[in-house]
Amino acid sequence: MTEKTGGPLLCPHCGKVVSKFRNPYPTVDIIIRLTDRPEPDNVVLIKRLNPPYGWALPGGFVDYGESVEQTAVREAFEETNLHVKMTGLMGVYSAPGRDPRFHTVTTVFSATAEGEPKAGDDAGEARVFTKDTLPEDIAFDHRDVLDEYFKRLPEKDKK
Repeated sequence: MTEKTGGPLLCPHCGKVVSKFRNPYPTVDIIIRLTDRPEPDNVVLIKRLNPPYGWALPGGFVDYGESVEQTAVREAFEETNLHVKMTGLMGVYSAPGRDPRFHTVTTVFSATAEGEPKAGDDAGEARVFTKDTLPEDIAFDHRDVLDEYFKRLPEKDKK
């Protein structure tokens, strides 16, 4: 039933009753730059313990009742043990194939932090990379996200 009409929800394409919604899952990812490192183009990545395996930006699913900003701060701390300062919105990425498990829509933020990242939650490792030292096996569409991030860096922050 829909709240507005009180009747069943109908598919706009075929007219059949919709019994199960198939909406994308909302997620966040966060690009963390450590301000106490000499390389201005550094980023923190985590090595995933769960499929899809590989290195990834810290991030995860938005909990019910949580804003995407709250999710980003929570996931950053859970996966890297870093207290981040949010610095901006990088973008929203929604290509249906960006996550091989199911359709997700991610909001990507940028942030800064200080200290040594320490893996936690579902991260096996947390390490600092630069544009020139990124690992080969990067999960999801995070290589594309990072390429875009590095293109947007001010010239003074590029190596």
